[in-house]
Amino acid sequence: MDMEPHEHTKVVESYQSKTEEHFDAYEKRDYQDDYLDKTEQVKVDEAEEEDSPIEEVRIVVPNTDDPTLPVYTFRMWSLGVIFTCALAFINQFMWFRKNTIQVSALVVQLLSFPIGKVMERVIPKSRFFNPGPFNMKEHVLIATMANCAFNTAYAIDIFVIQKVFYKQDIGWGGGILLVWTTQLIGFGFAGVLRPYLVYPSVMVFPQNLSQMSLFRSLHLKDNNWTGPSRLRWFFYMFTVMFIYYWLPGLFFPVLSFFSWVCWIAPNNIVLGQLTGTASGLGILGLAFDWSTITGFLLSPLVVPWWAIANIFVGFVFIAWILAPALYYTNVWDAKLFPIVTQALFTSDGSPWNISKVMNPDRSLNVTAYDEYGPLRMSTFFAITYGIGFAGVSSILTHTYLFHGREIWESYKRSRTDATDIHHKLMKAYPEVPHWWYGAIFFIAFGVSFAVLYAWPMQLPWWGMFLAMAICIVFLLPIGIITALTNQTPGLNVITEFIIGFAYPGHPIANVTFKTYGYISMVQCITFVQDLKLGHYAKVPPRAMFWVQVVGTFIGGVVNLGVAQWLLGTVKDVCTKEAYPFTCPSANTFYSASVIWGAIGPQRMFGPGTFYNATLYFFLIGFLLPIPFYFMAKKYPNTWWRWVHIPLIFNATGMMPPAVPINFSSWCLVGFIFMYVLRKYRHEWWRKYNYVTSAAFDCGLAISILVIFGVITGSGWSPNWWGAGGADVNGTPDNCPYGGTNFYGE
Repeated sequence: MDMEPHEHTKVVESYQSKTEEHFDAYEKRDYQDDYLDKTEQVKVDEAEEEDSPIEEVRIVVPNTDDPTLPVYTFRMWSLGVIFTCALAFINQFMWFRKNTIQVSALVVQLLSFPIGKVMERVIPKSRFFNPGPFNMKEHVLIATMANCAFNTAYAIDIFVIQKVFYKQDIGWGGGILLVWTTQLIGFGFAGVLRPYLVYPSVMVFPQNLSQMSLFRSLHLKDNNWTGPSRLRWFFYMFTVMFIYYWLPGLFFPVLSFFSWVCWIAPNNIVLGQLTGTASGLGILGLAFDWSTITGFLLSPLVVPWWAIANIFVGFVFIAWILAPALYYTNVWDAKLFPIVTQALFTSDGSPWNISKVMNPDRSLNVTAYDEYGPLRMSTFFAITYGIGFAGVSSILTHTYLFHGREIWESYKRSRTDATDIHHKLMKAYPEVPHWWYGAIFFIAFGVSFAVLYAWPMQLPWWGMFLAMAICIVFLLPIGIITALTNQTPGLNVITEFIIGFAYPGHPIANVTFKTYGYISMVQCITFVQDLKLGHYAKVPPRAMFWVQVVGTFIGGVVNLGVAQWLLGTVKDVCTKEAYPFTCPSANTFYSASVIWGAIGPQRMFGPGTFYNATLYFFLIGFLLPIPFYFMAKKYPNTWWRWVHIPLIFNATGMMPPAVPINFSSWCLVGFIFMYVLRKYRHEWWRKYNYVTSAAFDCGLAISILVIFGVITGSGWSPNWWGAGGADVNGTPDNCPYGGTNFYGE
């Protein structure tokens, strides 16, 4: 339904315009301040007179509610558990493969709907088993439970590298407690952040809008609508993507990395490095594959244009200007290594062999390290670490300057209980007491010490307290960035860096500390984002609490079970010999354990080392937001107000393992949908943009699963130039020297 602003609304600002002016949010939000100061005692029928001040929310989130709808039903619990197990199994299985594929919760959203409708028809009427029509709240709870298992547990990386690379096995007991504690500590933090990230209307969480668009398309009928309905449009776009992906996914894989410039002179090494899309800088390259476009930054159709523009500027400067300038001037012997890689090397460019410098207890043998020579990495990889340093320090400065007042206002409003329309409607349901979240946190935190001392994790007790301190400092700033931009900066680099200095020479301690400090933050933001989804859908908060807990427990068990199964059955797993089970994520995780844990930042980044200069990025990141803040205050109606330094740094810090084509193609599609269509075809954009995003994601995921089944069952794969691998080095984009060093080696 097209929802127009009501007459009493004096100022209606879109989410995009509002987030563009986030530096001055409360000074410019006159309507919202007046709105939030109104009385909170609102009946459901009166609520129809009010709506969200955020345009994107108004488009897809209903401003009405029916508190009588049942949620604790057999359909919800059975489908939730089944799809949680399935999603955890598939994504953990795919995690071990060379071409990692993630099946998103949108697929669960899509598949659970017809099954729920069938159960509505065939199960005899009962208050628990079949209380009536399959409703949207049940559907949201099913998707939320499955979403808790969407991302494979980060602790599985520790479990795998211990067993494969460090020859240690903590077994089922240590493994499951490690997984559960790292996943649930963040859940305890989520309850504290509700007044700041869930209740305020400006904290949108753009990814939720795509999900809400699909929920609405499936459950609510569009009235006063011209053109195809949302549901019909969804199935049009779903079908288009499902059919189209058979080209890049099976018959014509070169479309995923279309290095057309490189093909002009494929034997030119410099041209290959600059224009190769699979393993080079991808300048002028193209990608006709939705999985390549969304592989690291997710769908660009839900990210505001100002955020896309920030990411594009940062990406171009770092990947297409700074990286080649440093490489071709041979900074840090750059030409000895490929231009884009996360692999580790010796001083002569040979692959690094960690076994030559380790003691039997998996700590660093300093004498052997001195003899073997210093660890080296590509200049691009080193610079991205520097970018990560800047990203972390810029978060603190930017949040204080641009959001300090907003945080304080949210705190005051949380104490006076002022709300927006969606929160007013949520007053019909009892809120989750803080002590429930507190109990989860303290139980998980306490059990984590048992994990540290009952199994060989190497981390001393004080490491847990330090990890929690880092997590707490960054929780709210990163939560705000995620809520506004759909991008979540990571703490992996700063946690590795701190524990590497505090406790060097212990790789397992390093990754354990990183997981507790970093993933606790990520889990917290993920849980908060799901709580916001429940807030939009008017799902009782206590129901959300229980499905999140159950989903996390089930997901952890399935993740560990799949890991144990593959580690025990696949010969040479996580090596090239076990293709396709080469474990790219675990290998990157292992490299990080070597750099930050075994070798340590003192030997990698300390005085007199090759990469010492990257430490200046901490200072750069801390200071850089300051001039942009004052310029934005002085010139509030110019482009200065759109500059977001943490976003520029942290998004581009994903390279590698992301390659530049992931960014350039993502920015191009984002420009088309979030700027061109939003500005020049606004009515179409309001109706169909978020539905299109959900349909593309679902069509891609289902197509990937079907293609995987076809290839696995038949053993057939295309063998022609368009399938890639047609050059002397067998590269997927037929650009033979994109991934070699300057000398073609």
